[in-house]
Amino acid sequence: MRYRTFAEHDYDALQALDLVVQRAHTPAFDTLAERERAGRLHTSLPALKFYERSEHSFVAEEDGTLHGFIFAQSVWQGDRPIVLVRALSVHPDAPAGVSEALLHATVKSAYDTAVYEVHYPVTPELRAAAAAESAVLTGAYAITHLGTRAQTAPGERLDGQPADDHLSTPPAQGA
Repeated sequence: MRYRTFAEHDYDALQALDLVVQRAHTPAFDTLAERERAGRLHTSLPALKFYERSEHSFVAEEDGTLHGFIFAQSVWQGDRPIVLVRALSVHPDAPAGVSEALLHATVKSAYDTAVYEVHYPVTPELRAAAAAESAVLTGAYAITHLGTRAQTAPGERLDGQPADDHLSTPPAQGA
């Protein structure tokens, strides 16, 4: 599996994948009003053009077939930038681990651009990925703190580690 940024030549495949995922999540998708269907899709032409330039959006591809995508963008929160994940869609028949790998690609891209927080909704598809990224839960969102911020991040840790684990003193030698 290859995880990469996408380009205009991927737009049709992204739109088709988005439709497959929407139909899998909502079997009555095709019976919804056209405006409702359009509102649930993540791959309008303006959205694709925007996320193509975001530096934090990726597709999962194997043998020329797209298995998933993640759309994320940098935004300012107070006095610092964060990366906000707006959408994650994975084909129902995609190999295991695609969600986790797409999120990891976004976390890595954030770190590579000196952005030290990645925010994303904790969906069933992302819960395991959030734990793998040592995220903390704040409301309905998980936050992956990068660098030294991870040591003092508030919130419930999803990886099972105690929130104050980093503050504990190591056992004395020979004890």
